[in-house]
Amino acid sequence: MIDLRSDTVTQPTAAMRLAMSRAEVGDDVYGDDPTVNSLQEMAADMFGFESALFTASGTQANLLALMAHCERGDEYLCGQQAHNYKFEGGGAAVLGSIQPQPLMNQLDGTIALADIEAAIKPDDIHFARTRLLSLENTIGGKVLPQAYLADAQALAFHRGLKIHLDGARVANAAIAQNIAISDITAHFDSVSICLSKGLCAPVGSLLLGDERLIKKAIRWRKMLGGGMRQAGILAAAGKLALTEQVERLAEDHENAAYFARQLAEFDEFEVDLATVQTNMLFATLASQVDAESLAKRCRSEGILISPGRTLRLVTHKDVSRQDIDKVLRVFKLHLQA
Repeated sequence: MIDLRSDTVTQPTAAMRLAMSRAEVGDDVYGDDPTVNSLQEMAADMFGFESALFTASGTQANLLALMAHCERGDEYLCGQQAHNYKFEGGGAAVLGSIQPQPLMNQLDGTIALADIEAAIKPDDIHFARTRLLSLENTIGGKVLPQAYLADAQALAFHRGLKIHLDGARVANAAIAQNIAISDITAHFDSVSICLSKGLCAPVGSLLLGDERLIKKAIRWRKMLGGGMRQAGILAAAGKLALTEQVERLAEDHENAAYFARQLAEFDEFEVDLATVQTNMLFATLASQVDAESLAKRCRSEGILISPGRTLRLVTHKDVSRQDIDKVLRVFKLHLQA
């Protein structure tokens, strides 16, 4: 199947499968898994942090960060479109008793600094205590500019806030700007990085921070049922995700740009080419096109898309230029039928 629903569907590489089969393992809850420990130490060193924690998912990594930064009755500021506000089941509120304060995302994915400033609550018993600013990069496939990150970091520092990055696709953001991932992570007190999206590992994310934050996160991870045992089998793939798959993301970006340019030639699709910055494109269907019917036709031809008035189409390792050409042919045949 040509699966364009998400880069979470990537299959692990042959090298990952081999490394997993040979991984040296121990009990990670005891801190005894050498492969997990090696991954965590490697990631902390690569991205400029004191410590790192291997987690089951990006949702878990983000939740651990929020719960480690904030106490009950605190709040975090984030975008209306932020994954850790909109798409993670309300975990911060339900499990952490942390209030989200969502703010409007601008068209480029940023949150206006003036909006952040205005949302910080005064020190008053009537208000939740604003403790954290959370940003996401990439967000909707768009890259937050480095100058913006520096300004947001300065604002957070001067207002006494910590700053967290949901960096599920931070590697995409780095490749798109031709910079190191550490150039982005340097602006944050904590960062989550997903290994199982475009980087192709089968499972897992990393949370990075100082030793105090990671120590708190380890406790919360255990409480939330996230303590894993012989997790080195998974961490072995995670190490290769960071060392062998980051540079390859440029191919996904080129394929997404090609896909977007071709779709923009269709009268039935509206695509804003300026927003296609990484491996994700959004194509709005004309009113006469039935999204469910298109998705059904695609499935019959071995193509998976998520139907909707606006299609989100995501390129990744397992989608080639030839695959995209096939999708374009199927789209055209369906629209001409």
